[in-house]
Amino acid sequence: MKKLLITGAGSYLGTSLENYLKKHPQGCSVDTVDMRDDAWKARDFSGYDAVFHVAGIAHVSADARDADLYFRVNRDLAVETAVKARAAAVGQFIFMSSIIVYGDAGGGRDLIDRNTEPRPRDFYGKSKLQAEEGLNSLATDGFRVAVIRAPMIYGKGARGNYPRLAAAARRLPVFPDCDNRRSMLHIDNLCEFVRLLVNNGDGGLFFPQNREHVRTSEMVRLIAEAHGRRIRLVRGFGPLLKAMAGRVGIVNKVFGDLAYEPGLSEYRDEYRLRDLRESILATEAAAERKSDAHA
Repeated sequence: MKKLLITGAGSYLGTSLENYLKKHPQGCSVDTVDMRDDAWKARDFSGYDAVFHVAGIAHVSADARDADLYFRVNRDLAVETAVKARAAAVGQFIFMSSIIVYGDAGGGRDLIDRNTEPRPRDFYGKSKLQAEEGLNSLATDGFRVAVIRAPMIYGKGARGNYPRLAAAARRLPVFPDCDNRRSMLHIDNLCEFVRLLVNNGDGGLFFPQNREHVRTSEMVRLIAEAHGRRIRLVRGFGPLLKAMAGRVGIVNKVFGDLAYEPGLSEYRDEYRLRDLRESILATEAAAERKSDAHA
């Protein structure tokens, strides 16, 4: 059985994968280590087949005073952890990067393919890309580096734009109907992808995503439907949203285009357990159970 160490105990991704593997081990056991102080440096990495590095700063800041922290945590910590893993004869290092290394979303943007050059625009994207470069320089035949450039991840307990859209879907009677195109990845699909990656021992650059691209308005409609509501999708907001996109960052994040070419996300084993509708129904059912528990 493969042994996996997750660096980032208590993180959303780390906890989700840990819980998933306990329910669906299929040849993979899991341990975690907290990276919030220097105690992890005393942890023995020997005996593990793979390290899944998720420790990092996930939110995006435009404050120049935060730049050093982003690079110190997202880049330097990742490389330092990989150096330790390689010295302990760990065979595989999996790094969670992000689609944001290609820059921000925008209207009419082409699909990202293998020829698309990364052009990060903020500290988060730049620190992730520089981490990738540092990690790839450590790769050998005996130390395989796998980089996952994930799109927006959503599911039970996720943060970011999805919960905001879900809240809107539960309250608003109407929502703009826009023809944007986004890549997204449900947390169960990501967890299955990582499980397969560990069991196969692969290295390289990977772009997992749901099988379908997502239109924001369609996703909001499905969320509303999951709660027994009907939301009216209204055309005609396109020119206004386009005019606002350059001045209001959240508009691009919600209504912009940022998607991978479908073939880029194929893997030798199927990892997509849930389609869009199934994943939203599961996510919203979990949110309702949590809400009922706190009522």
